Amino acid sequence: METKEERIARRNRERDKKMKASPGYVTFSIMFTLAYPFIAVFTFVMSTLLAVFSGISRAMAWVVSGGKSH
Repeated sequence: METKEERIARRNRERDKKMKASPGYVTFSIMFTLAYPFIAVFTFVMSTLLAVFSGISRAMAWVVSGGKSH
């Protein structure tokens, strides 16, 4: 006789196994694996651009304020 915790754990394992075998899960997993490098590069490029434009904006604010802005 299994305990309540063992029964819940077994049901969760069975549910996970069924979910991971579904076509949607497999498709998402493959697409995510293929897209991940593009997502990472895009994030890096956008973060760099944001930092550059932020620096330009701060420099312009410093010039306009006559060098008083921190």
